[in-house]
Amino acid sequence: MYIEYASNKVENQCNNLSEAKKLFGGNTPLAVSLLTRINAINAAENMKDIIVQPAFHFHKLTNKGNKKLEGYFAIDVKARKDAWRIILQPLDENKNPFVPCNIDEISDRVKYIEITEVSNHYE
Repeated sequence: MYIEYASNKVENQCNNLSEAKKLFGGNTPLAVSLLTRINAINAAENMKDIIVQPAFHFHKLTNKGNKKLEGYFAIDVKARKDAWRIILQPLDENKNPFVPCNIDEISDRVKYIEITEVSNHYE
């Protein structure tokens, strides 16, 4: 799969151990887990390879207040007990979001994703 990043900041956090450690307040195991997840996404053939990994806990996001999250999904950075998630959006071959985004129908065709942020689920 191919990863696009919403910003240079997000790209650095996902690909640089020292930047990831800063994001997680010096928590090295979380930083290493983030880089491991990014490597797994890069190694996947398509989105379905990510969805079927139980440890990733791939799940659909829902709109919250004024945050429009339709078509966005999340995976755990490390585990369910940790609040950190990688927020991503599937993209078509032209790097545009799927509208509508019926992940069950498109997962085996999705080869591009955009990581929009790595965030603390409860903040």
